[in-house]
Amino acid sequence: MRKAAWLARFPSWRRRSRISLPVIQLIVGATMISFSAVWVKLTVVGPDTAAFYRVALGGGILLVISLARRDRLWPGARAVAMIVAAAVFFALDLLLWHRSIHYVGPGIATLIPNFQVFVLAVAGLLFLGERWRWQLAVAAPAAIVGLFLLVGSDWGAMPQGYHLGIWMGLLTMVCYAGYVLSLRASRVRGPGSFSSFASIALVSLVTAALLAVVIVADGHESFAIPGWRDGGILLAYGLCAQVAGWVLISKSLVRLPTSQVGLILLLQPVLAFAWDVLFFHGNFDAIQIVGAVIALAAIYLGQQRGKAAGIG
Repeated sequence: MRKAAWLARFPSWRRRSRISLPVIQLIVGATMISFSAVWVKLTVVGPDTAAFYRVALGGGILLVISLARRDRLWPGARAVAMIVAAAVFFALDLLLWHRSIHYVGPGIATLIPNFQVFVLAVAGLLFLGERWRWQLAVAAPAAIVGLFLLVGSDWGAMPQGYHLGIWMGLLTMVCYAGYVLSLRASRVRGPGSFSSFASIALVSLVTAALLAVVIVADGHESFAIPGWRDGGILLAYGLCAQVAGWVLISKSLVRLPTSQVGLILLLQPVLAFAWDVLFFHGNFDAIQIVGAVIALAAIYLGQQRGKAAGIG
């Protein structure tokens, strides 16, 4: 009897403990995007070329998906202007971030741009009529402390390239915030039938065109892919970062509380640190680890009751 009673209770326990599909999608999506900096670090092509293939391949695949879904591809002139603005910010974001990865490693290069939640918060206060929240009052100084412990505690002893990588990471943060705000404006100004698939596809392809101009004008890099290895890496980069990871995250965003989304998306910078240690022998001392923990906590607190967004 006791055994039968336990077995009768088991199915309900299993249902209560089962992880929901949106949570699984969000975890898998954040994990896939956490490898973005790894792909950039592994390939031998230049940072601009890697950025081009990410958005060109990803944008092409998303465009095919949009066409298969019969999504509207023309959101109107005003929305297109915002899409172009988003593409400019995203191109700058990738140009800076890819260089930062090579200078300071995937872990720090991925964490710093996630401070964009504070740039978005300030923009919301100044331009979007949003209210000041106590979470920001606590999170902002904590983020500064975490950032100092992470990158500034031994600033003078670091090589010049490291300094440049940190500044590029901070500029990436600003550019990514501009990308998010411009993309948001394009969705607001476009018709309701303009899907997120179509908007990201258009932004990706316009970004690819801008990066192509940069590569040709600069002349230091080319579109040539050295071999199958780098071709596979770039394909994985485009599929993981620009298509699969984003699709999985976007599907789960509207079905989960913002606080849960924000917490799970912190997997991205956390895993980026882990990949930095595992694949590239990144060496972080105790002070840097404490700084990273404080920074992650500040980012999580700062995005409460707002839209969670991550870099990658």
